[in-house]
Amino acid sequence: MTEERFETVIIGGGQAGLSVGYHLAAQGREFVILEGGRRVGDNWRVHWDSLRLYTPARYDGLPGMKFPAPRWSFPGKDAMGDFLTAYAERYRLPVRTEATVRRLRRDGDGYRVSLGDGDGDGELRADNVVVATGTFGREPYVPSFAEELDPGIRRLHSASYRNEAQLRPGPVLVVGASHSGADIAFEAAARHRTVLCGRDTGQIPFRLGSRPMRAVAPLLWLVAGHLLTVRTPIGRKAAAEIRVHGGPLLRVRSADLAAAGVERVTDRMTGVRGGRPVLAGGRVLDVANVVWCTGFRQDFSWIDIPVFREDGWPEESCGIVAASPGLYFAGLSFQRAFSSMLVGGAGRDARIVARHIAARERPTAGRTARTGTPGSAGRRPGAVTAA
Repeated sequence: MTEERFETVIIGGGQAGLSVGYHLAAQGREFVILEGGRRVGDNWRVHWDSLRLYTPARYDGLPGMKFPAPRWSFPGKDAMGDFLTAYAERYRLPVRTEATVRRLRRDGDGYRVSLGDGDGDGELRADNVVVATGTFGREPYVPSFAEELDPGIRRLHSASYRNEAQLRPGPVLVVGASHSGADIAFEAAARHRTVLCGRDTGQIPFRLGSRPMRAVAPLLWLVAGHLLTVRTPIGRKAAAEIRVHGGPLLRVRSADLAAAGVERVTDRMTGVRGGRPVLAGGRVLDVANVVWCTGFRQDFSWIDIPVFREDGWPEESCGIVAASPGLYFAGLSFQRAFSSMLVGGAGRDARIVARHIAARERPTAGRTARTGTPGSAGRRPGAVTAA
């Protein structure tokens, strides 16, 4: 088994992990970023084909680099993936792709990160570890009764849905009515009779990209980053709601769903009868497809450190885990504010984490450490000017 040592290991090469790397490089710190995908940005490329960001390009940049698109355009998921690739290359961030983390545990005063599926894939030792594996986690959630559905019903989670061509002929039930559910139901309704079920999460009062939206966008961004925070009562209330139920309708609104012919019901799917989905009011739906837009669960079972609450979320403050010095999180939903879950909010949260790491004692002089960038093992990260 090979073993390497670093001052900081960042687990996850999305916008949060790359932003932490940017700020650490700006302070001359030594680190490596572990990305499970084949390429940086693949965490975006795997989404459904028609997905576009819900924030305009002017708010989709990362520290030191604006998003290369018209300010009021809404980039697609592949464009976002390519932007992350270009960002890592521009700042020569030491990213190791196809690096799957199997286990994270304490190792004396530091941490040990085990890679791959077996004991022979290598281990990293670190003084600090930043877990940047996703806003809501990447374990698709479906209710336990999903397996009772008739095998003839096509079942997809939003994580595996790509486009309407995956659906079988016949009616579609989309379960979960936040913005992802609305987007997919709207798309499915072009060729299928579609029912969208789930609680009403509300909707924003204007259309994305409209003149009213452009006029209030700076104010909304201010609210997202400075008012709706974990330090304010209104922010804490919003955090509890969004972490559990998701956000309001954004691009596709109620009127759009109605115009497309989507049947919107606020009853939840509560079970299965005779192989068919059943809603809370007892209605049985005869459908050929079910698309689960029921979100993701935080799956931190690979972290053998007792820092998690009963709800599965880590006990942290702005990403800093007081109970386990040197352990950090980045990119969590409402980690610091509503903006934490947005691409443009990643940089500010990352700066807090990086500054805390830099304030800790540097590792013992004279120890060996190796870093690597994509395609150039052992190369040091390039110079970065802090934003």
